[in-house]
Amino acid sequence: MAVDQTSPAYPAPEKADVAPEGITPAGRLRNRFDDVYRLLTRQPLSLYATAVMRIGFGLLYTIMLVREFPYRHQIWGPESPWSPDLARRMFDEYGLFSVLNLSDDPRYFEACYAFALITAVVFMLGWRTRVVSLVFALVMFSFYSRGVFMTDGGDNLAVLMSVYLCFTACGRVWSLDARRHRRHDDGSRPEKPGGIRILRRFTVTVMHNCALVVMMAQMCVLYGAAGLYKVQGNLWNDGTALHYVLKTDSFRPWPALSDFVDGHQVLIGISCYLTVLVQVAFPFSLFSKLKYVLLPILVGMHVGIAVLMALPLFSAVMILSDAVFLPDRFYRAVARKGSALIAAVSPRRAATRPH
Repeated sequence: MAVDQTSPAYPAPEKADVAPEGITPAGRLRNRFDDVYRLLTRQPLSLYATAVMRIGFGLLYTIMLVREFPYRHQIWGPESPWSPDLARRMFDEYGLFSVLNLSDDPRYFEACYAFALITAVVFMLGWRTRVVSLVFALVMFSFYSRGVFMTDGGDNLAVLMSVYLCFTACGRVWSLDARRHRRHDDGSRPEKPGGIRILRRFTVTVMHNCALVVMMAQMCVLYGAAGLYKVQGNLWNDGTALHYVLKTDSFRPWPALSDFVDGHQVLIGISCYLTVLVQVAFPFSLFSKLKYVLLPILVGMHVGIAVLMALPLFSAVMILSDAVFLPDRFYRAVARKGSALIAAVSPRRAATRPH
């Protein structure tokens, strides 16, 4: 989590005073608390990271709804083997909820599906994000609850992250909201009274930064628990777990590729030990540059899962959730390089275009 010190909307944070020699432990603790307080309350952190998550989850859910459109009735609709009546009985028992179960009318389901698709697109574009983020979280939870027996850990994490994003300022950059604010920041609109403006900014900043902390903690718990769980298994201890995964028929979209990878036994063993080591070590690397070494390994691991195990949605959710750990300067650098590349390619296309 890094402070965006170049954002024009917020002043750069002042450097903390150097603690004098001979300070007591209580004084050091108080200074540490003051530093954390200033970090959480001065300005929203990682605005670009939350924007990437907003765009990514909106796009991912849009793709999923479009892809499953021909099968929507069998998965979430009235024709599902898990009928609406069975779903209601389960909701009453476990305290779940889904707007899809408010009516059994097929026309109502079609309207809900169209509304969900529109919501995902609008959320991705960042229009009226504060309100739309709440609606998007409700839509994701409704579809998740309606088809809970066909979900996996990726769906569960996506629902959690959509709820956390409701408390962030994920529409502050790379959004239609940001474009609208730039147009209106010409002094033509009357400003709110100073006290209300300060209170609003303070509340938004604290909620945003605390949500970031919760998202990071969620990923640390996920990776740490997964790594510790693997340590307890004999197959991971002897380095053969991935061999059995590659031999499972349900996770072999390309058997020839799976057999080719499985034929490199040393690579399989190294991958097993590296997976456990990285997952256990990642929560302890957050406050060091080691996380910039572990994150690419984790991303590579998720890409391998997507290709070899045919779990692209799960891998995409994990990669998008890992985006919260990258600083804003990384995303700004990527945006600058992308803009420079487009600018370099565009004149060439214009020059080669027939007149």
